[in-house]
Amino acid sequence: MITQEQIRTVLDQDVYDANGEKIGEVKHVYLDDATGRPEWLCVKTGLFGMRETFVPVQAADVVADHVEVAYDKDRVKAAPNVDVDAGGHLSADEERELYRYYGIDWADSWRQANQPGESGWAHSGGALERERLGRGDEAMTRSEEQLTVGTEAHEAGRARLRKYVVTEEQQVSVPVTREEVRVEREPITDANRDEALAGPDISEAEHEVVLHEERPVVDRQAVPVERVRLGKERVTEQETVSGQVRKEHIDVEGDADDSRRAF
Repeated sequence: MITQEQIRTVLDQDVYDANGEKIGEVKHVYLDDATGRPEWLCVKTGLFGMRETFVPVQAADVVADHVEVAYDKDRVKAAPNVDVDAGGHLSADEERELYRYYGIDWADSWRQANQPGESGWAHSGGALERERLGRGDEAMTRSEEQLTVGTEAHEAGRARLRKYVVTEEQQVSVPVTREEVRVEREPITDANRDEALAGPDISEAEHEVVLHEERPVVDRQAVPVERVRLGKERVTEQETVSGQVRKEHIDVEGDADDSRRAF
């Protein structure tokens, strides 16, 4: 991490990624409003150095005569575009967007910067504390924490399609035909008399008729009936979250009438 003492030394230095590829040059260093510590490096990139992009200081180190960052060149160059001419100041939304892009917890980083001790503005007796209280211009700044709520995606479950075979009994009616014997008798007439007298007068004889019948035959074949797939849809619902925030109060004390007011 680059310290406050190194700010002047890193300006106009070359910036390389972890793979040793040159990204650009440091043109500005943005400080944290609360702590006064370096927070963002503004790196001029592009073929002709016509674009500036932001890199978090906590992922940068001074190595020999250049600055090395923990992100690769493509990721740095694809960072969200922020107007560097906006008075030298990042808005809260711009900063949150950069934190989100680089995978840094904005709320956790803010809390760490404001913890009592050498690293935060709450260190008593420090120059940043005196400036924060406005003793130079006879004004006092009152600050308060605000909840910053965002969302992040988590895996909630999985769904899969599984195909299995179920055997069931199926009944189908099919018509079948069979032949039956029917005795037909016809009287002797002039038309059939010759055929009737063609044989012997008295004799024994047999005549056989073959009967047929149909029987059901069962066969199976696979037939496609439908296509099934899994789809996803987004359902948005409201969820309430809560958290504790701190705020500063300023007391006004009067020596003359021993009065006190709080803001």
